[in-house]
Amino acid sequence: MSMTIAKAIIFAIKRYALHDGPNIRTTIFFKGCPLTCHWCHNPEGMDFKIKILSLTEKCVGCRECITNCPENALQHTADGILRAEERCVMCHTCVDICPALAQEATGWPVTVDGLVAEIKKDLPFFDQSGGGITCSGGEPLCQPESLLALLKACGALGIHRAVDTSGFAPTETVLRIARETDLFLFDLKHMDSTCHERYTGVTNDLILHNLQALAATGKAIRIRIPLIAGVNTDDKNIQATGAFAAGCTGVEGIDVLPYHPSATAKYRKLDRKYQGKLLTTPSAETLARVVQTLKQYIDDVRIGG
Repeated sequence: MSMTIAKAIIFAIKRYALHDGPNIRTTIFFKGCPLTCHWCHNPEGMDFKIKILSLTEKCVGCRECITNCPENALQHTADGILRAEERCVMCHTCVDICPALAQEATGWPVTVDGLVAEIKKDLPFFDQSGGGITCSGGEPLCQPESLLALLKACGALGIHRAVDTSGFAPTETVLRIARETDLFLFDLKHMDSTCHERYTGVTNDLILHNLQALAATGKAIRIRIPLIAGVNTDDKNIQATGAFAAGCTGVEGIDVLPYHPSATAKYRKLDRKYQGKLLTTPSAETLARVVQTLKQYIDDVRIGG
């Protein structure tokens, strides 16, 4: 596939990221995810479809979006800007022109060439720190062709490439992507398949199989555990996680990521139900116990990425 025509649907680019892999990184967030984790802190990345939100609280009533909409899809009402969804073609004119940032897109299409051009701006930081790019999401493996094209392009530039994944994808896809990836940040959310399905919407059988298949390639892997009190903090689950990780060649370490309810405002903005409203952050004592237990299996255990 030509790099020029390969396109990705993304919802964010984060520069100077320090917790998405080693050193200073640029993180590309791919849109769409097959999981529905109760604690997801990127709900704008769950859906594959791009939406444009009209944020009434930010609107200053200038009507620039209405005047410049090429499809006449917007009108001003007593409740704010109303969008005729059947007419909107997602051209993003309203998003680009609004001076108050009251029109906001949940993602946008971009060519791989365009992404590489943005990434090249950060080459001096990569060179000085030993950093690189991280492809995250959502789930980047859901867009395998554009992901593969981006990884190949960055590899040709000598940029270190990390992929942050849930591991829920066809094994063939995982292994294809592995050939162009230097480091995997691989989520292990729960070792019990029933509990995994309860909190994420899918079982973990394919995920565990893919981790083993990936480990067999010798690729560098860091396991990430989103730690949620009362969900996956019990000794049985933590011991099972540690034992499984220890059995996978290539696992360099484990990152424990304590849950924080920091995304509730995003769910309100998206008018999306937050399934994690009853979840709680693990205590310092629980966190210490989990780290100590995991170190019985893997030497390098860190809190945070």
